[in-house]
Amino acid sequence: MNLYLIQHAEAVDKSVDPERPLTEKGRADIIKVAAYTAKKGGPSVLAVTHSGKLRARQTAELFAFEIETLQGVVAVKDLEPDANPAIWVERLGLMEDDVVIVGHQPHLGRLASVLVCGDPDKDVVEFRNAGLVCLKKKSAHDWTISYIILPETAED
Repeated sequence: MNLYLIQHAEAVDKSVDPERPLTEKGRADIIKVAAYTAKKGGPSVLAVTHSGKLRARQTAELFAFEIETLQGVVAVKDLEPDANPAIWVERLGLMEDDVVIVGHQPHLGRLASVLVCGDPDKDVVEFRNAGLVCLKKKSAHDWTISYIILPETAED
């Protein structure tokens, strides 16, 4: 099983719009990452999950447009910036199919850290807007970092 963790793409500042939609750069960045991921044989998933916040939903929609999904995008609980990563550790331990999560910091970093080294406070990977981190599950409690795709490294 592969877990694809994506930090939402660049969003406007909340002083400009409290809903924080994606900027044009953010939209371009996630489209570039998604197209590159699809070209390299990216995930085939039931749905791209996201936190429900506008910036995550828009990122998930743009990513899902480029890859193969059966249900498009789905908002799920416990992906908010300060959500407890242990909730998703337990869920992922029971899953076997690939999963795509579009979320926020610090949750994504804490989730990746607890999966890889068992400690949510260790920084095992630095997330960036529109960046994708792929973790590979070897067993319920054994995960490794497989690869990272950033907008500036995704080549057409």
